[in-house]
Amino acid sequence: MQRIEQLENWLAAQFPQQTLQISPASADASFRRYFRVQLEDGSTRIVMDAPPEHEDCRPFVKVAQLFAAAGAHVPTIHAQDLEQGFLLLSDLGNTTYLAALNDSNADDLYAEALGALAAIQRASVPGVLPEYDRALLLRELELFPVWYIARHKGVSLSEADTAALYEVFEQILAVNLAEPKVFVHRDFHSRNLMQSSPNPGVLDFQDAVYGPLTYDLASLFKDAYIEWDEERSLDWLVRYWEAGRAIGLPVREDFADFHRDYEFMGAQRHIKVLGIFARLYHRDGKDGYLKDMPLVLKYLRKTCERYVELRPLARLLEKLEPTQTAEGFSF
Repeated sequence: MQRIEQLENWLAAQFPQQTLQISPASADASFRRYFRVQLEDGSTRIVMDAPPEHEDCRPFVKVAQLFAAAGAHVPTIHAQDLEQGFLLLSDLGNTTYLAALNDSNADDLYAEALGALAAIQRASVPGVLPEYDRALLLRELELFPVWYIARHKGVSLSEADTAALYEVFEQILAVNLAEPKVFVHRDFHSRNLMQSSPNPGVLDFQDAVYGPLTYDLASLFKDAYIEWDEERSLDWLVRYWEAGRAIGLPVREDFADFHRDYEFMGAQRHIKVLGIFARLYHRDGKDGYLKDMPLVLKYLRKTCERYVELRPLARLLEKLEPTQTAEGFSF
């Protein structure tokens, strides 16, 4: 209750002598919460509540400025109090891509999303955002054995299985780290893209880094919250690759090499996401992400089936989460 009073007092200072209507807008997988504020003239703002003992608003402010300068539609910061952990933002609406997407509009919405992503990537320069380096990529992968395997599945890996898993990690990291580097949003998917004007509005970018070019593409097209026919998502990927070459993005010359980068990047992300979803449930008491685990597992299994370097992980996944049939697995 004390935190809400702090927020109300701060807002009252921003809009003196106004009666404000405050309602929950959304929460995310961190300690951040968002509220929608209706002003007396009927317009709205969003206030981010990021308790400073848990969250730091400064990366959000920095990346917002960076991405806005690149031409992406991100919230405008109208007021900030970094000590208290409050930001007053423009309102990009309440219709996420996840809510808006359907078979008939997907081509157009994803084309606009790729336009925003390309703008961000074209603005990339080293030394501005934290490096998505080996240490960070590996730390994310290690969420999987700690939170998914040990805590969620209750399994203790043998030394042989642990060694095989870490060998797969090394194979994935080798491909990830050899990729061309750009600004990486790090959660560029249907829940963080808003249907807005101009489209899309881009949210939740405070963890942005400088790293592998295909990371945000894997987030977008191998989305944990919505699934598309693989042939269709591959067509979108080809369109991005062709456009990227035309505008000078550092994409691979050969699409097959680019696609392999994308597949291995997707594997890294999905291994991490399984660990994060398990941690959100077991540590933070948030069970809403458990229903999304099967799709993440499906993506990961498919990738592991395609590449001999990843098949030890396919075998481990089959031990942990047996499929109805073993069809499609060839070891």
